[in-house]
Amino acid sequence: MHLKKLLTIGALCNDSQLHSTTEGWTIKGNPTEGAMLVAAAKAGINLEEIKSLQPREEETPFSSERKRMTTIHSIRNGIVAYSKGAVEVILDTCNYIYRDGKKIEITYEDKENILNCAHQMADSALRVLGISYRILKYDTDNWHSKESSISAYPDAEVNMVFVGMVGMIDPPRKEVKEAIGVCRNAGIKPIMITGDHKLTAVAIAKELGILNSGLTLSGSELDALTDEEFERIVEEVEVYARVSPNHKLRIIDAFIKKVRVVAMTGDGVNDAPALKKADIGIAMGITGTDVSKEASDMILTDDNFVSIVWAVKEGRVIFANIRKFLTYLLTDNIGATLAYVIAMFGGWPLPLTALQILFINLIMDGPKAISLGLEPPEPDIMKRPPRDPKANIFNRHSLFYIFGVGFWICAVVLGVFIWALGQGKQYAMTMFFVTLIMIRTFNAFNCRSATISLFKLGLLTNRWLIAAFLLTVFTTLPILYVPFLQKIFDVVPLNLKDWSIVFLASITVLIVVETAKFLPGIRRKQNA
Repeated sequence: MHLKKLLTIGALCNDSQLHSTTEGWTIKGNPTEGAMLVAAAKAGINLEEIKSLQPREEETPFSSERKRMTTIHSIRNGIVAYSKGAVEVILDTCNYIYRDGKKIEITYEDKENILNCAHQMADSALRVLGISYRILKYDTDNWHSKESSISAYPDAEVNMVFVGMVGMIDPPRKEVKEAIGVCRNAGIKPIMITGDHKLTAVAIAKELGILNSGLTLSGSELDALTDEEFERIVEEVEVYARVSPNHKLRIIDAFIKKVRVVAMTGDGVNDAPALKKADIGIAMGITGTDVSKEASDMILTDDNFVSIVWAVKEGRVIFANIRKFLTYLLTDNIGATLAYVIAMFGGWPLPLTALQILFINLIMDGPKAISLGLEPPEPDIMKRPPRDPKANIFNRHSLFYIFGVGFWICAVVLGVFIWALGQGKQYAMTMFFVTLIMIRTFNAFNCRSATISLFKLGLLTNRWLIAAFLLTVFTTLPILYVPFLQKIFDVVPLNLKDWSIVFLASITVLIVVETAKFLPGIRRKQNA
């Protein structure tokens, strides 16, 4: 009878719903409350029946400040108040305890035993809720109040009867612990902020790898610290327990003063200010309120922490790929432009016709640049430190690469052109044209990574770049060997010796850059 009473109160002081579907049972609402409904149903309690026998009249919803929820129900002989919440909060409202089918006065020893038991459960990573009730001696026929439960019954949450505790656990997913490790490698510090008991929070944080050698603060301990004291230790705290939304704002303020980029998760209405103030507000798509979603910058459709880590990875990949294709375009265009300008001012014939320039820009700047934008993530993308959000898209390494390799491309194609002039202008222009196409193609492979060797990445891992390479080959060869296209583009066919010269000259850009990747300091400069 005692267990049935406990589970009945838990099912009635509850806003979640249990639904039967063709695929099984589903919960709509808070998972913690849903677990209590499931426990009641498994105990043989007819949820629809108890709701019809004890209809809810009013409620005071759970809040982070109150840490409890109270509902008021009509019963056959009066009105009853049911409460559930943090064990210590519920105990403070109780003067009685339910034992052997009746209520008796609760003693100090009873409360100590209950708290000790709650602490033992919390140490096992269980979320513990206390359950209580109070019979309100009012005639149900006169129930017409539209006021809140507390204002209508100011004594609803005093002199209550403690019924018992329920403990539940949401086992951390294996991938979450792995994601925490990925965060640390990426220079991201994960911090747990929860309304759970401090012992529960510590147990879960240790299991997930969030709490290592850092500090743990409860909401009351945080309140006891001045802003200056808190700012001195904020970077050492890894777990916050029994916190309110105001505490979240204070934590964000402290990190902002430390010039840190702060991402905050939340799902409730009261979390909206913190989500708005954080650099990145992340709302829960399933359990989150509309207010929290509106205040956030990102919404998790699956409410999974792993999705945040994947979003960080995707953001890093996108930024890196933008840098890659911009570096590629600027390097190639600087090299080609310099060679053209030097030839013009050096008194040599112009190395390219207008149509050749148009073809190179169309076939080189389009497909290859797009393929670099689709480059798969580099193996160490989540092992690099975070970049400064105010940093330019081009760092020192990128600028050095753009001008250094740009000058190399200029020197190679111009050298081939000057050498080939001895065999005729049209031949020299053809050699310049083909060499420029090939050296820019090899440079596209260089730009796949600024620090990792192309052979370590794998020659075929970017299938889009391979497709762009084949497109270059199959559009260039007809220009050289189809007679009417030769006339249009003003080129001559090349023999095997010519191709050997083009290949050896062009591949030098790959050799030089691959060699540079092994030099000390390259990886450090990449993130500078």
